[in-house]
Amino acid sequence: MRINNIKIAIVKSTSSANANRSNLILPCLAIVMPCYNEEAILPHTFTHITKFLLMCIQEAVIHPSSYVLCVDDGSSDSTWEIIASNSKTSPLIRGLKLSRNQGHQTALIAGLSNILDCDVSVSIDADLQDDLLAISAMLSAWRNGYDIVYGVRNERKTDTFFKRKTAEIFYRSMLFMGANLTVNHADFRLMDRRAVNALLNYKERNLFLRGLVPLIGFPSTSVHYARQQRIAGKSKYPLSRMLCLAVQGITSLSVIPLRIIAFVGLLISSFALLAIVYAIISKVTGHTMPGWTSITISIFFMGGVQMLSLGVIGEYIGKIYLETKQRPLYHVESLTWKKN
Repeated sequence: MRINNIKIAIVKSTSSANANRSNLILPCLAIVMPCYNEEAILPHTFTHITKFLLMCIQEAVIHPSSYVLCVDDGSSDSTWEIIASNSKTSPLIRGLKLSRNQGHQTALIAGLSNILDCDVSVSIDADLQDDLLAISAMLSAWRNGYDIVYGVRNERKTDTFFKRKTAEIFYRSMLFMGANLTVNHADFRLMDRRAVNALLNYKERNLFLRGLVPLIGFPSTSVHYARQQRIAGKSKYPLSRMLCLAVQGITSLSVIPLRIIAFVGLLISSFALLAIVYAIISKVTGHTMPGWTSITISIFFMGGVQMLSLGVIGEYIGKIYLETKQRPLYHVESLTWKKN
C-alpha cells in the first residue's frame, strides 16, 4: 500500500457544511465492496483492507466495530466461498450474497441498504485500484462537516488511449445532457448515514449512482488520488458494458436526447418544406428532371433518422415499462452475520 498524492478540493457544496464533527465519538465505518467473479483478487484484497482497517482502529480514526461488507453479485466462481471463509476468521469482514447477478449498481445499493448500523460508508471496488489511504482523507473531510466525499482520479495513466478518450467523451456528453457529474469520479465515495438514507429514498430500478448522489444536495467535497494497476483478475467493464452504462446514465438522468429528436425533426421538416416549395415551382415552370439518386438518398436518410429516433424513444419507454412493474431490485440469498 502506498500514498498517492492525496489532496482534498471542494468541487460542490449546495449549502454550508455541517458543524465540525471532530469532537464526536469515533465513527463506525462500513466499506461496501461489490464482488463479481473476484476469486483471483480477493485474498490480496482481504489482506490489505483488513490491515488498513486495523491501522485506522489502532490510530483511533474509526470505531473498532467498523467492517467491510462484501456483496457477492451472483458470482459463478468461488467468490462467495472465499468471502464466507474470511468472515468466519475475521470480525472485520461480512458477506452478503445476492440470489443472482443484478449488476454493479444494484449490488452497491444492496450493500448500502445493509450498513445502516454504521455512521459512515465508503464504496469501493474489489480490485483495490482505488487507493485505500484516500479513505483517511475522506474521513477528514467528513469530520469537517461534509456528508458526501467523492474519490476523483487525478490522472488516467493506467488506462489505455482508447479508454481515456472514451471516458473523456462520456463525461463531456453527460455534462452536455445536463447531468450533474463529477468528472473522473466512478463509485469510490464516502457517504454519511443521512446521505445514505436519502439515497435509499430513490426507488428507481434504472440506477446510475454517480448521477443520483449529486441530486441529494447535501454538502460535498472531493479527494483526489492516483489509481493503481489491477494486480489480478480481469476488469468487469469491457467495452460493451461501458456502452450500456453510458446509455443507462444518459437515459436515467436526462431527457435531452428526446429534445434533440424534436429539434432534428423540426430541422428536417423545415428543409422538407423548402424542398416542397422548390418542387412546386419547378413543376409550374416546366423544369422538372428525373431524380432517382436524390429520391433514393432522401428515403434512406429519412429511414435512418426515423429508426434512430424510434430506438431512443424505445429506450425511454422500456425504462418506463420496467419502473411501472415495481419489481424488487434484488433478493438476498445468504448473510454471514445476524441482523439485530
